Amino acid sequence: MNKSFFALVSRMKYISRWGLMRNSRTENIAEHSLEVAIITHLLCELRNRRFGGNIDVSRAVLAAVYHDVPEIITGDLPTPVKYYDPGIKSAYKRVEEAAVEKLLSTVPDDLREDYAEVFDSESDPETARLVKAADKLSALIKCIEERRSGNTDFAEAERQTLEAIKKMRLPEADAFIEEFLPSYNLTLDEQTR
Repeated sequence: MNKSFFALVSRMKYISRWGLMRNSRTENIAEHSLEVAIITHLLCELRNRRFGGNIDVSRAVLAAVYHDVPEIITGDLPTPVKYYDPGIKSAYKRVEEAAVEKLLSTVPDDLREDYAEVFDSESDPETARLVKAADKLSALIKCIEERRSGNTDFAEAERQTLEAIKKMRLPEADAFIEEFLPSYNLTLDEQTR
């Protein structure tokens, strides 16, 4: 039996994001996934403490950690391509599902069910929505960082990403934008005062 799952997951650091954009700093899916997990944790805490939710925070954070793992096999398909039309979106979903199956085949039999649950976003739609919001917030942060470094190539992506987050109508994401996003425009000295 092939037990290469963890060696494959360690390859996340080699998969670059934003392939169609000029980047002032390259971002890989490993660092992106960590940021998404951190933001997911906050969104879940906000849901549970401020907005009457009952989200399993640990499960959500784990889902966020693994949300882009299939890209080890598929690569990072740029959003404008992935969502160009329903046919491409549907085909890519099937490709991602096949990638997950391939990855799960590299997990020992006695652990496979546990890992399959991590990749099953459809079993808990609210958790999936919060991870998706965190994913978009991470993309928005990347756009802000690029703009702050003088790279105007991300201006339209920043506008579209912010609009997409607002369309999600998630009070947790709105709270992140209002309370936490402004500090991403500050210097380290300004952030630590």
